[in-house]
Amino acid sequence: MKLTLGFSPCPNDTFIFDAMVNGKIDTHGITFDYVMEDVETLNQWAEAGKLDITKLSYSTFLRVVNNYALLHSGSALGEGVGPLLVAKKQLDMTRIAEYKIAIPGAKTTANLLLTLAFPDAKKKTELVFSDIEQAVLDGTYDAGLIIHEGRFTYQNKGLVKLIDLGDWWEQTTHAAIPLGGIVIKRNLDRELCATVDKIIKESLAYSWKHYPELTEFITCNAQEMQEEVMRQHINLYVNKYSDDLGETGRNAINMLFDKAQKAGLLTKQLPESVFY
Repeated sequence: MKLTLGFSPCPNDTFIFDAMVNGKIDTHGITFDYVMEDVETLNQWAEAGKLDITKLSYSTFLRVVNNYALLHSGSALGEGVGPLLVAKKQLDMTRIAEYKIAIPGAKTTANLLLTLAFPDAKKKTELVFSDIEQAVLDGTYDAGLIIHEGRFTYQNKGLVKLIDLGDWWEQTTHAAIPLGGIVIKRNLDRELCATVDKIIKESLAYSWKHYPELTEFITCNAQEMQEEVMRQHINLYVNKYSDDLGETGRNAINMLFDKAQKAGLLTKQLPESVFY
């Protein structure tokens, strides 16, 4: 059987999926026809139902939960790993409504957190996440919302942190930060979904077994080519929640859904379970 799969070229995703898409483990007769795209493209494709299995932002999952179910493995949750709002200099955050802000996509969890923290921040423009830092440095935007490896490199590029939205979320909710998850189409057989979940878990275990080795699949696809940064990225974003969300992870996701609903950002009726 062949299933289509989408994930980002970021080290945390390539680290998780390397073994299963490159024939390093038993995939139980399933072939994965995979594509790598930036998170906002994957979010748009999820809304269109393009792929059988895909990485997406949890904010997008709110809108596609009736068509896709969440897998237990492969998610990016954690502490101290949230998106950062950065600028060339410190800005008065009480005037955030006046600032032009570059964001990695309107449908990203990063933008959802920004919206929850600063409802008045309306002057937003979507850019590919890897272009945001330079756009702020060029003065095109007053501030930029950065994700992924940007949180490790922004200071070296002369940018300053305005707020860590991950810290804001953790202090406000006392829950882990739900960033991205792996979902599968609800019309697929439940047993097949369980098998895919198992394969992802085994693929991740394979990568950890060979860590700190970074395979060519990881290094060649990373936006940031310094191996130290790649390892920082993996160590932060690939954790116990990536292996299995568990009760703590599920509670964090439910908290995000609840806050989005109370903020008027979620209107659709949720299914009985967000999982397959």
